[in-house]
Amino acid sequence: MAGGEPLRLYHEVHPGRGPHLLLVHGFLSSRAQWLLNLEALARVCQPVVVELWGHGRSPAPDDPSLYHPDAYIQQFEGLRRQLGADRWAICGQSLGAALTLRYALACPERIIAHVFTNSMSALAEEGWEERIRPLMEQQARRLLQDGHRALAEHPLNPARGSRLPTAAREALVADLALSDPKGIAYTGLYTVPQSSARGRVGQNRVPSLLVVGEREERFQEHRRYAEAHMPHLRVVALDAGHAVNLEAAGPFNQAVIEFLSTLT
Repeated sequence: MAGGEPLRLYHEVHPGRGPHLLLVHGFLSSRAQWLLNLEALARVCQPVVVELWGHGRSPAPDDPSLYHPDAYIQQFEGLRRQLGADRWAICGQSLGAALTLRYALACPERIIAHVFTNSMSALAEEGWEERIRPLMEQQARRLLQDGHRALAEHPLNPARGSRLPTAAREALVADLALSDPKGIAYTGLYTVPQSSARGRVGQNRVPSLLVVGEREERFQEHRRYAEAHMPHLRVVALDAGHAVNLEAAGPFNQAVIEFLSTLT
């Protein structure tokens, strides 16, 4: 709590035509994840960019319960109500896709459409929590001990994203310097291990689009699982890796625009 007011995720509303579109980035990312998408998507929606706890400009709460994926659903719903939107579209990248998938499953009546990208955490198989937790605990110890030095040396630091367009990479690196190592540590401890919705995708009631970066080979089994088990799902595959919306921004934007145009 700050001054008696509940903590809120940092967000920005960008001008556009059509319904609001919530855009949720992944681990060690920020609002810059959508730098190459906002202008094009504004043709069919009003983009709403949020930053996860501890990332970029969002605060890093001390309360671990706020990092639980279900607590993010409450944050998203609060933002929707704040904007006065009865329904909106949502889009998630990587860990953000795990959160938007869970949101779509929990509140289908509030979601017009759902777009998501490669996400190991969203579709992780049984036993994911037990396997990932020791790694997240090790990561948290390093982040809490070494702070921004640990962020600089993290293998997922966007500065190492060789396939990222220069402007996006530079913006992501600048935003990482604003991030709170404690918030990043808590995201690993309390968001990532409980993020998977694999066992529930058969309950999906929301028109959904999975934009796959085909170069990320380890995601392809998860893609096949979603195709086989998730109702109301379309899949578009692009020649890109994990950050498909940046690495293949033009085709990604076109796929999303065409998808949303059929539903709004």
